[in-house]
Amino acid sequence: MPLAEPARAKVNLTLEVLGRRKDGYHELRSLVVFADAGDELTLEPGPALVVETSGPHGQAIDGENLIERVGRSVLAAAPGSVTGHFRLTKNLPVASGIGGGSADAAAALRLLARANPPARSPRSGDGEGSPLPAMVDWWGIARQIGSDVPSCFLSRAVYMAGVGANLREVRQLPRLPAVLVNPGLKLATPDVFRALAARPVGSGDIRPATRRQARFASIEAVLDHARGSRNDLEAPAIALQPVIADVLVAIAGTPGCLLARMSGSGATCFGLYRDAAASEAAAARLAAVCKAWWIVATTLG
Repeated sequence: MPLAEPARAKVNLTLEVLGRRKDGYHELRSLVVFADAGDELTLEPGPALVVETSGPHGQAIDGENLIERVGRSVLAAAPGSVTGHFRLTKNLPVASGIGGGSADAAAALRLLARANPPARSPRSGDGEGSPLPAMVDWWGIARQIGSDVPSCFLSRAVYMAGVGANLREVRQLPRLPAVLVNPGLKLATPDVFRALAARPVGSGDIRPATRRQARFASIEAVLDHARGSRNDLEAPAIALQPVIADVLVAIAGTPGCLLARMSGSGATCFGLYRDAAASEAAAARLAAVCKAWWIVATTLG
């Protein structure tokens, strides 16, 4: 029977860009949560690596599918590892700021970890054996594939810092009814960072660290934290694609919207609501007016 893993959409409730590093990457701080909505990935273990893609956004993937890269990385780290036939149902828009490709790669890593459990060494007498260290550095591969892949590999609320690998788990977070909206366009992350033109790290005007709470007891606590920060990529993304501002205005205008903000490098935006009835009503209202937009009511956590 095929193994299955969800590839949940990643949403940045906050995203601070602290500066540009000498290697060209950027120092970041972000409160990252994950949606119930996402792509779906299955693996039928076998000797050959195959990736089959379907779904409403399956044809929009340009270039290399990150699932293939994950499979090749695992085989390079541990020749003879089980791979097999991946089937991806691509429900999330591509290049949309909600980590679709990264979530797919992370789900592939989790599937391959399940298909390749640690070997066991023989032990005289009982025949059961004892665990040996895993041959594959799953977290190392996650870091190599992309900056969002480590948080997507964990797939639960975290503070992300640095270039993506420094994670701190958020131990308590209420379920956050939300709507996700994408105006139907791709936005390349490198283009947004170039438009931001961040100063080099250590320039002297890096903002003080946003407080990092381990627990949020209520939606009000989450909102208080989020409103105390922002997404630094929102303004440059709007400069490149002004329609993002229209999306934010449309979300903020729905009844019961508590916060409207862009996720990641865009162009997907989100709205937070107090209950699922409000988020579902908002999604229906937006869909009736903006028929070309990708809109989904979901829950973040």
